Amino acid sequence: MKSRNDTFYKTLLSLGIPVTIQNTITSSLNLVDMLMIGQLGTNEVAAVGLANRFYFVFILITFALSSGTAIFTAQFWGKKDIQNIGKVMGIALILSMIVSFVFTIVSVSIPGFIMGVFTEDSHVIAEGIPYLRIVGLTHVMMALAMLYIFVLRSTGHVMIPTFIIIGALSLNTFLNYCLILGHFGFPAMGVKGAAIATLISRFFEAGLIVLISHLKNYPVVRLQDLRQIPGSLIRQFIKTVLPVIGNEFFWVAGVTAYAVVYGRMGTSEIAAVNIIQPVEQFCTSFFFGLASAASVMIGNKIGAGHGDIAISYARRFSIIGVVGAIGAGVVIFISGPAIVSIYQVSETVRSYAVNMLMILSVLLWIRIFNLIAVVGVLRGGGDTKFSFYMEMINIWVVGVPLALLGGFVWKIPVYWVYALVQIEELSKMVFGIYRIVSQKWIHSLVDLTER
Repeated sequence: MKSRNDTFYKTLLSLGIPVTIQNTITSSLNLVDMLMIGQLGTNEVAAVGLANRFYFVFILITFALSSGTAIFTAQFWGKKDIQNIGKVMGIALILSMIVSFVFTIVSVSIPGFIMGVFTEDSHVIAEGIPYLRIVGLTHVMMALAMLYIFVLRSTGHVMIPTFIIIGALSLNTFLNYCLILGHFGFPAMGVKGAAIATLISRFFEAGLIVLISHLKNYPVVRLQDLRQIPGSLIRQFIKTVLPVIGNEFFWVAGVTAYAVVYGRMGTSEIAAVNIIQPVEQFCTSFFFGLASAASVMIGNKIGAGHGDIAISYARRFSIIGVVGAIGAGVVIFISGPAIVSIYQVSETVRSYAVNMLMILSVLLWIRIFNLIAVVGVLRGGGDTKFSFYMEMINIWVVGVPLALLGGFVWKIPVYWVYALVQIEELSKMVFGIYRIVSQKWIHSLVDLTER
């Protein structure tokens, strides 16, 4: 037992810490970006936040493709089947490029329509249009980088992506500082400057990670992989990944519905939500490293035929996540007012944001448990269909109706609408605990593809 414990924690540290660093830095810099834009005013904060809602849809679709691919590559890696890793990447690459081109065309051609979905404020729409047009040009590079990062994580190659992400996002922050506010001789371009900084850093990130992966002979997709993809692998890929895509689609559609409710409640409400969103993302991304490590370690063990160890890992990861999230909630509760005070916004916006942060601090542990359950345990075990139903039912049967009732029927303050939405997470947790305890979430995908 001692050696098994040593192996667990050693692998957790080697995988979880680099991924946690990657996500924490990403969210930290997103928080810094929003703080910089926050110096411009309420309209600018609202515009970037709402424009990023559409970008968020794209990110989650490519995230679904990449994380679905990682389910396969983790199990193939556990079985030492290197050849099929490139073929799975080939399938994902083709699909990712199709999605990227569609989102690019939409972002560049009809940005005003997209902004109008979220708000009726003409000033916010005008600020968001140039941002969306420029950020739309980053989609292909974003999808390519995400696919390579997820595959490298699933095969234990986490340090190179970590250094590249640190470099790319540091570049993004420096360029934001120069282009948003106008420093070191650069013009102060405001919201447009933030978009240009994102564009440059995304090209830097994707180009570097693909180049280094090929030079170091890491698992990558090559031309021969695209020519030799067997039909059985394509069918199993679609069967497994389609629920992940559906999961993310219905989830992001629900989150978008929340954004529409908040947006229709007023500009102050939008600004308050956009202030707390980077804090939410920071907390979630910090624990995403743990969920990613869980997915890889559980997938590796299932691929190697050690289902009993995978079950033990699922239990440990769930406990670690909840305990850590309770500690993070205490930090948010204490520091929330100080975070909000940095923004140059009205007293009404500050009050809304502080109340929402207090609610987040109390309920964060439930959200983190669900993150570990869905991204780490169920997806790591190949149980994508159940996780799809779990997400879809709870967000659309519980969360969205409560948001609509709170915002448009009961007309309660935005922070109480935010609290109502969290009931969805509580309901989801019940489903997650049931599934993990049942042990029905273990599926060996490497065996299925060989049939």
